[in-house]
Amino acid sequence: MRADGRRVRNANPMYTVAPYIMAERSDAQNMIEQFIPAEPIQNYLKAKRAEGRPVSHLAVVIAAFVRTMAEYPQLNRFIVNKRIYARNEVAVGMVVLKPGETDGTMNKIYFDLEDDVFKVQERIDEYVAKNRQAGDTNSTDKIIKILLSIPGLVGFGVAVFKLLDKFGLLPRAIINASPFHTSMVITNLASIRTNHIFHHIYNFGTTSMIVAMGNMREMPKRGKNGEVELVRSMPLGVVMDERICSGSYYAMAFVKMRKYFADPTGLEGAPKVVIREWEQKNL
Repeated sequence: MRADGRRVRNANPMYTVAPYIMAERSDAQNMIEQFIPAEPIQNYLKAKRAEGRPVSHLAVVIAAFVRTMAEYPQLNRFIVNKRIYARNEVAVGMVVLKPGETDGTMNKIYFDLEDDVFKVQERIDEYVAKNRQAGDTNSTDKIIKILLSIPGLVGFGVAVFKLLDKFGLLPRAIINASPFHTSMVITNLASIRTNHIFHHIYNFGTTSMIVAMGNMREMPKRGKNGEVELVRSMPLGVVMDERICSGSYYAMAFVKMRKYFADPTGLEGAPKVVIREWEQKNL
């Protein structure tokens, strides 16, 4: 058993075979573009500021994904060595820019499936505050510094990490330090005034989904009377590993997620449904 997940043995045969046909994560990446109407989210953020409980767009997006994963746990699966695993944690990778630098540091934030939007905001704030400090601020920075300290060590070290990961022997400390072993990676390109992209998913590690937020834009929408209106929207570029679940499962999950974006009050308080797939006896 891996340190970060439990093997799924009763998956649909089609998805058991899929990793043999699409051996690499990049072979199986599907992309979807989501345009989320901004007005409900902005109204919510304004109301929370007035209450003295500020929440960011980023927190709403992550909270919606975390809450959807609580109900649709297959979104938190991953493939390693042609085997399907149910991840036993919720970890989100994110880059943080340090003051005065153009390049940032990347690590990950851990969430609980019970976290509501306020707890998500709290965890984001703590993560950003820590990683914006000067110097090596997390275990990822420290491991990279060690690998770069000796010529040739990077290639050898990464090769060893890949081999250990393939057979489920990668130490917990390395998994904790790796931003490539996450439930998803999110990048907020709107924070640097950039349009959203479709970011590739990495073959190394276990990340099955990458989400890119971009600049707000006006999107055409047909009104009730047939007229076309422009709706200010938040674009998301989502890249997914299609081997972890079916297209219909992804579709149902995104329908649920859009409901949270349409009414973010649904992200407050404890979730109504929490499924910990890795704890199920018949997995």
